[in-house]
Amino acid sequence: MTRQRPNIVIAHMPQVPGFTAADLDRLGAIGHVLDADPIASWDDPRVDTLLADADVILGHWGCPPIDRTVLDRAPNLGLIAYAAGTLKSVVTDAVWERGIRVTSGAAGNAEPVAEFTVAAILWANKDALWRRVHSPRPERPSAGGVPRGNYGKTIGLVGASLVGRRVIELLAQFPDLDVTLYDPFVSADEAAALGVTKLGLDDLCAGCDVLSVHAPLLPSTVGLIGGHQLVALREGATVINTARGSIIDHEALTAELVAGRLRAILDVTDPEPLPDDHPLRTLSNVWLTPHLAGSEGTELVRMADHAIDEISRWSADAPARNEITKDRFDRLA
Repeated sequence: MTRQRPNIVIAHMPQVPGFTAADLDRLGAIGHVLDADPIASWDDPRVDTLLADADVILGHWGCPPIDRTVLDRAPNLGLIAYAAGTLKSVVTDAVWERGIRVTSGAAGNAEPVAEFTVAAILWANKDALWRRVHSPRPERPSAGGVPRGNYGKTIGLVGASLVGRRVIELLAQFPDLDVTLYDPFVSADEAAALGVTKLGLDDLCAGCDVLSVHAPLLPSTVGLIGGHQLVALREGATVINTARGSIIDHEALTAELVAGRLRAILDVTDPEPLPDDHPLRTLSNVWLTPHLAGSEGTELVRMADHAIDEISRWSADAPARNEITKDRFDRLA
């Protein structure tokens, strides 16, 4: 069964590039965009009229929370298609109670994060990030005797999230790298099917040359990588974090980095950003990037494509590409 052309309301904060003219043309071929200017607040005077006719809310970063009061004003709403990743600030229990389909563009956002991670792994293993041609300090050999190179190294991944799984897929192109995985929700057989070895967290840390964090931020994952795990890492190992800063005990990590025992590539920190006088800002064994691993610039188009595709699938009464259910929601970032 194909539904009638749905009425679509766009909601996100105004500073987000959101959806291009080409995106709006594609949406127009699927349904009716009720207003091309995004809703940033449900107090907007346009909202009552728009929600009364809305079949779909197409959200992006800064979409205001969709609670019971919003749903009461949107009696026909059947789909929330979110172009970005996390929905924790958008979806409320009332959405599940109404049986509304929810989809996420997290898979689209996972791609650049995974690409960033793989690039960081390969460069870290070559010492390329630490050997500065114009550095006033003389070049030092790899810390702790960890040899340079991408042959025979072990990459420990924490979390088989969408990003973690995509990293696994990309690393499969480098068969001379061994990949291990810690994820309590993945069985040993499932890990083997992914082409990796499942280990306990302590064993994974003790055996890897690069530790890369891809777990969601949940109450159970705050401080998941603590002092014990960091001490278990071999001297000269590199810690990469593109997930959330508080998954790692930052005081313990800072101590290891100040001591020069470990190295780190951190796209996220705790707090974020770090204070101007934080020691990690000046250490030569630390590379900080300003939370840029996720979608930026042209990469936003990929997330928009995912969301528009979800609207097309819903209109055709077809299965979603990445449906978020209540059971999944509780375990997502």
